[in-house]
Amino acid sequence: MDALEEHAHLKGKIIVKPKVEIKTKKDLSIYYTPGVAEVCHAIHQDKSKIYDYTMKGNAVAIVTDGTRILGLGNIGPEAGLPVMEGKAMIMSQFADIDAFPICLDTTDENKIVEIVKALKPVFGTINLEDIETPKVFRIYDRLSEEMDIPVFHDDQYGTGMVVLAGLINAMKILGIKKETAKVGIVGCGSAGYGVAQILDVYGFKNVICFDSKGAIYKGRNDLIYHKKKIAELINQEQFKGKIDEFKNADILIAASRPESVPLDVIKNMNKPNIVFSLANPLSEISPEDASELGVDIFGTGRSDLPNQVNNAVVFPGFLRALLDYRIKKISLKMYVAAAEGVANTVKNPTKDYIIPSAFDKNLVGNIKEEVKKVVI
Repeated sequence: MDALEEHAHLKGKIIVKPKVEIKTKKDLSIYYTPGVAEVCHAIHQDKSKIYDYTMKGNAVAIVTDGTRILGLGNIGPEAGLPVMEGKAMIMSQFADIDAFPICLDTTDENKIVEIVKALKPVFGTINLEDIETPKVFRIYDRLSEEMDIPVFHDDQYGTGMVVLAGLINAMKILGIKKETAKVGIVGCGSAGYGVAQILDVYGFKNVICFDSKGAIYKGRNDLIYHKKKIAELINQEQFKGKIDEFKNADILIAASRPESVPLDVIKNMNKPNIVFSLANPLSEISPEDASELGVDIFGTGRSDLPNQVNNAVVFPGFLRALLDYRIKKISLKMYVAAAEGVANTVKNPTKDYIIPSAFDKNLVGNIKEEVKKVVI
């Protein structure tokens, strides 16, 4: 059965089901009126009790406006709904989270912020998903500042966490050190921005991020919101060239589009080296080219190749930690901790096995354990 047939058969991939069945009048009086009034009164007296008596402590809102759905672009909130259902499925299966798609029929930044803030009574965490850049960065920053529940942007920090997890194990195998590694990031959208921030916090000292015009550096006069912020963190040597002038890298992270990385950049890398090519389904560097050019450890976003650098490995466990520890604000250190939890799940990494499967039974627990160290 193909994807269209299966979706038509299911009529949606998620449902809402009660945890208990109403069988008697007594059940009805406990779960609804008059018994529920006692619960309402308790929450009215102490709003924190909502976590004890309702679904809030296990509920995640997956919020999109449909402007950047997967690799499909601005296809609208209706067409984005199947993707948000899929994310909800993953959260449910791997981390026992009740997640709900919230597909908004507006692309206005101020309206999105207003609507999401109004959702706070129901949800324990907000997950921003597939919203165009740079608007999503402003939305994320505003909501993170103005809400007292955690706001997570998976496209940005989910990618950053899984990239760091893969790098931790890849560098361990090859003997590359974060303090001396020269790192190039191709693409400064959501993924590139998140990767750069997390690598900086982890302790990488020489990171250069490239957009279509060249290296991001402090003082470049055409930088927009998030690129100005990232220029303050990276490229301390003020490299100002374009990607085809970039040489002697130890690590290359491509988060752009197919064929956006000249093969000469790979040829001119140091040995040993690491290349993650994240565009999906067609990566920036093909597996065939990576093999021919002697890349030592190669990762992609594809599930049919070794070393799948995919957000699904990390976001269920990270969201589980946010909910269980009732975290109000996410710090970059929490993202690093989660990445270490993912990396630690692979007990004996090899060149073709640096990232665990999303099905690994220890994965969520390992992520939670590492996040716990920085929040409790």
